Amino acid sequence: MGFTPFFSQEFEWFNFKQKSEELYQKGFQNIQPLTEGMFGYSILRASENSAFFHDLFDMLETFKVPLEGLHTETGPGVYEAAIQYSEIVEAADRATLFKTGVKEIGYKHGIIASFMAKQNSVLPGCSGHIHQSLWDTSKQQNLFYAADAEDHISDTMKSYIAGQLHCLPYMLPMLAPTINSYKRLVEGAWAPTTLTWAVDNRTTALRALPHGEKSCRLETRVVGSDVNPYLAMAACLASGLYGIEQNLKLETPKTIGNGYEDLKNGSLPANLWEATQNMKNSSLMVELFGEEFVDHFTLSREWEWRQFMKEVTDWETKRYFEII
Repeated sequence: MGFTPFFSQEFEWFNFKQKSEELYQKGFQNIQPLTEGMFGYSILRASENSAFFHDLFDMLETFKVPLEGLHTETGPGVYEAAIQYSEIVEAADRATLFKTGVKEIGYKHGIIASFMAKQNSVLPGCSGHIHQSLWDTSKQQNLFYAADAEDHISDTMKSYIAGQLHCLPYMLPMLAPTINSYKRLVEGAWAPTTLTWAVDNRTTALRALPHGEKSCRLETRVVGSDVNPYLAMAACLASGLYGIEQNLKLETPKTIGNGYEDLKNGSLPANLWEATQNMKNSSLMVELFGEEFVDHFTLSREWEWRQFMKEVTDWETKRYFEII
């Protein structure tokens, strides 16, 4: 199609002062975060664990996973890293190696890193936002940018956004693949719940960042830190290209203000079962990803749901044990 896709992923994750055997001894309860307090973007909290902080930068660099940024994020022991962008396959390689690399580097410091989408109900979830743009084959021109267009968003980018909005309800398990993923996708936690887009608005599913010719890109904010980067990036690219191939018009108005209240285009599926049924019964997903993949992947997600539904949770015990 004459495009060179450039992608990158950023991750938020929790860090705990534990060894793996202690996690099991404690039943994954009452484990100690690397630092206390909420302290997003804190110089103090980063310097408190500077050896770990510098090893993440330096060792990942030698592992060919260069970081553009690394800082503490809101929550006890939470870090966020932005991986330098590259062509899409290398971007997925980097993101996958990043998650394993962080865990191995953490072990050297007596730290357990967790990329669960939602650690508990009272703290923000962990994102894995995917940034993406399409360039020409010479890799010199960003085809998402148009200097004379409204918000500098080109027709190509508009169709790409329209394609993602159209496909999101059906491809969601590739962006939110676990039971836990959907605990993150709740109102007021900087994770989207509606089928929305906007310019530089963190409450919408898709955040356009058209502020410069080189940096103009789309951020898909639905994605959590628990994803398989290959599948998530493939879903983003395939849906965007579908919008371009079909010449879809961006008829959904951009959100102004609170994306959680903008229901004009609908909402995301609320749990893994609902999302999986959407994908399983979608001829569009078969068209984009093939019948064999859709069948196998959705069966695996149904199995995950059934495993969860057999379990008796702490919440159920506390709520029903005595009062019922």
